[in-house]
Amino acid sequence: MTPKRFSNPFHGVVDMITEMNRISDTMSSIEGGQAGERERGFADAWSPPTDILAKGNDLVIRCEVPGVYEEDVAISLNHGILTISGERQRDGEDVVYYSSERFMGTFRREISLPDGVEEEDITASYGEGLLEVVVRGAANQRGPKRITVTRRKRR
Repeated sequence: MTPKRFSNPFHGVVDMITEMNRISDTMSSIEGGQAGERERGFADAWSPPTDILAKGNDLVIRCEVPGVYEEDVAISLNHGILTISGERQRDGEDVVYYSSERFMGTFRREISLPDGVEEEDITASYGEGLLEVVVRGAANQRGPKRITVTRRKRR
């Protein structure tokens, strides 16, 4: 029996600019041999690898953030945008790195959520380097609404 194919109602929910910045940063760090060495602010924060999936009626967002303490992670909802941010701390000043391939410093991920999601619909848990955010009922949303365009009368 073949599984049913559904159209993805969350196509495009990942912030494309954030993803392009992550890819660009990864490539430039590899080319320059300086992966993870420079300090980052929110304007150029790295983005953790993220999965977005539907589990029943819930939308599940999983971010890989190994080496980040749960108290260094913040999750907020503002105007339908879920923001996951935090910081991976570098070891003390007395440590000399011979190789550093993991991004350090601040990270940020922004994800557009369907209309009607409220703060009380969202729960988050963290363990073994995996942050899981569950948005209850968000996978049961209809797709985009088509807006009819009418001809404007000339003035």
